[in-house]
Amino acid sequence: MNETEHLSDSVSVEKTTCTALVSDEEPQDNCSWYAMKLFSMRQSEVAEALREKKLEVFIPMEYADVEDRTKHIRRVLRPVVRNLLFIKKTTTEKGIRDIVLSLPYKVSIVRKEYGSQKYYEIPAKQMFEFQAMCNPDILMKRFVSDEQARLKKGTPVVVTHGPLKGLRGKLVRADRKYYLLKEVPGIGVMLKVTRWCCKAIEV
Repeated sequence: MNETEHLSDSVSVEKTTCTALVSDEEPQDNCSWYAMKLFSMRQSEVAEALREKKLEVFIPMEYADVEDRTKHIRRVLRPVVRNLLFIKKTTTEKGIRDIVLSLPYKVSIVRKEYGSQKYYEIPAKQMFEFQAMCNPDILMKRFVSDEQARLKKGTPVVVTHGPLKGLRGKLVRADRKYYLLKEVPGIGVMLKVTRWCCKAIEV
């Protein structure tokens, strides 16, 4: 069983603001993103190597309580999973491919489809909203594997009111609660929402 199957099912207890996550904001550019899977636990080293190549990297993070050597509990920010990260396509696909091949680590970019050599591109807007929903300070959030996300039945919606206004995703139910589910290759994030604040849309 890989690490993405051990994603956090806990609820963040950090304080979140009451302002809208995305409101009328848009991504600063139209650059798409790639999902990179790692075959080692050296996520921070891979991320640093990519940044040295002038690539922007995003790693979903969450707060966790850990016990230090003195038996004190500390709240730390740590990756949700350690075998996945995202890189922004700020150059050509060939340029990204050359950088990936030059890394001294075993990694793989998620492909468009099985057997294809083309990388799967995550649209800028989709990634922008996913990053907003991954904010570690947001309450009532769950992370799920991409397989779990695909299996969840729901209705495509846009949130019309409240701090999540403007976000799009799939309205799903879990533990008798409603959540807005946003998925990208390798991971999904669910935020608790009020059903009546969502409007069904066509995709």
